[in-house]
Amino acid sequence: MGSINIGVLASGRGSNLEAILQSCEEGRIDGKVSVVISDVEDAYALERARKHGVPAVYIPPGKFKTKLEPEIEAQYVRVLTEHGVDLVCLAGFMRILGSCLIGEFRGRILNIHPALLPAFPGLEAQRQAWEYGAKVAGCTVHFVDEGVDTGPIIIQRAVPVLDDDDWHTLADRILEQEHKAYSEAIQLFAQGRLVVEGRRVRILPC
Repeated sequence: MGSINIGVLASGRGSNLEAILQSCEEGRIDGKVSVVISDVEDAYALERARKHGVPAVYIPPGKFKTKLEPEIEAQYVRVLTEHGVDLVCLAGFMRILGSCLIGEFRGRILNIHPALLPAFPGLEAQRQAWEYGAKVAGCTVHFVDEGVDTGPIIIQRAVPVLDDDDWHTLADRILEQEHKAYSEAIQLFAQGRLVVEGRRVRILPC
């Protein structure tokens, strides 16, 4: 596929964004981050983007707490399109996408989730796993569909739950794997090596 333009949606500190930016700059991803959009005006992710010379755009979230209104989604689509985005990556973006954005970028939206899906979807997945008594946790990179953490799975990384873990220490170790797995999945997309067959994602050889 060649070099791709990546648009990142983020709501918080943007540590996965930072990992993506560094992977692009170090040549581990054949592409560049072309724009970062946040629904939180003072999100540190926007500051990270500016430090890397990437356009940082704040779009007010609208009246809903967990999703975007169609009119707001249309603004996202406009900004992403203006920046020539080939792939949209959610990096701690705390809103559910609707049909407008998904329809425009179907098959070209990725998300990273801090659990081994389909276990522990939704918020505070690391805490869910720890409180449940799971012995193995981890992270999942998946395509985004209309559900919550339900899209076809691309990559998963397992992280053991240690006896002396609390959910914060577990989350820290999962995050280390998130940074690696997300960049790997983006590079696979950039290389045109991901084929979705129903619920399965087949990774083509180099």
